[in-house]
Amino acid sequence: MKKRYHKEAKLAVAGVAAMLATGGAFAQSSVTLYGVIDTGIGYLSSQAPSTGATKGGQSVFKMIEGVWGGERFGFKGSEDLGGGTKAIFQLEEGFNADTGAESKSGLMFSRASWVGLSNDTYGTFTAGRQYTPYYNMLAQYGPTPWLTGAYGAHPGDLDALDTDYRVNNSLVYTTPTFGGLKLSGMYALGGVAGSTNLGSSWSVGAQYLAGAAGIGVGFARFNNATEGGGAWSSSSTAYSGTGEQGESSITNGYQNAAAQQRFAVTGGYQFNSQWDVSASYSNVQYIAGPNSGFSTTAIFNTGGAVLHYRPVVSWDFAAGYSYTRATQANGVQDAASYQQINLTELYNLSKRTRIYVLEAYERANGQTINGGKVVTATAAIGEQSAASSRSQFAATIGINHQF
Repeated sequence: MKKRYHKEAKLAVAGVAAMLATGGAFAQSSVTLYGVIDTGIGYLSSQAPSTGATKGGQSVFKMIEGVWGGERFGFKGSEDLGGGTKAIFQLEEGFNADTGAESKSGLMFSRASWVGLSNDTYGTFTAGRQYTPYYNMLAQYGPTPWLTGAYGAHPGDLDALDTDYRVNNSLVYTTPTFGGLKLSGMYALGGVAGSTNLGSSWSVGAQYLAGAAGIGVGFARFNNATEGGGAWSSSSTAYSGTGEQGESSITNGYQNAAAQQRFAVTGGYQFNSQWDVSASYSNVQYIAGPNSGFSTTAIFNTGGAVLHYRPVVSWDFAAGYSYTRATQANGVQDAASYQQINLTELYNLSKRTRIYVLEAYERANGQTINGGKVVTATAAIGEQSAASSRSQFAATIGINHQF
């Protein structure tokens, strides 16, 4: 039986090799299978019973996944079409290694699903579900590369500098890099009959790199497909699979917005092989419609900085701070503010495997709205479950492997 099995396996491998060789006669192409598995144990000093709750929170130890990198597997590939042009694609699914569940219920390729053309001279055009230019041009100098999105994203990932916002039905064009400058633009078709605006999204971004320094700037607007605001429609191109993206205790009172709008600038500097620093500023607006349940645009401004230190190749350390301030609106007289501190200790076992320890603390002050009522602002570290209190402490230890 074993001999027969090995013989059949050899024949199968030979058949695949023959097919690949035949395809190679027409065009050079490649497909790569890749992925990330990331799991650990986390602690939260306060976890609210529901988003926006101001009492009833309790501390919790739990398994936690996707901290240093969102768990995923995917396929990406290219085909040489000649003349410097390639056909490219990416399909990427998120999952939870602790349970085996999809990261976004009902979305088979929740993280990426696009196809396009690329040319070194003319740039890249892609179509499908993908990241915005806002994220792509800013992320390199955002808070997440060394603090993670799970713990280091600005409160509730308010400014979408982590990776939660992916847009359906989107068309993205990105220029080649000219003298260190790269530009990108996106438009996502809402597909709502009788309207070109409802459910649509658009974004533009730019990045400039010059030696040890770099800067990115981006803008994004996401329109609710529900006319006049209200429950975030599944026809909206910025759709999480269950509702509005980026919902947290910070923005829970504005989840029926007619639109969301973001502008941000990030930048960084590499001092030497051991030290680098990055900083960011963002302005976020939740825009009211007649059916939103709030009447005045809610505005949040956030500034943050991260210092990274690598004493030797195997160790990385980082510290970060951010301050978020809301404006007075919708009956709130004492506008909410949030201060967050993060620490990272990372040990690289190899190029693909690392162990990390993270700590974070956040303090909320002032007031916000929830369900149309003015309530006490509560803490929400990164993308963790919100606290029911003004303060929250979080820590985790985990392992991340890439393949």
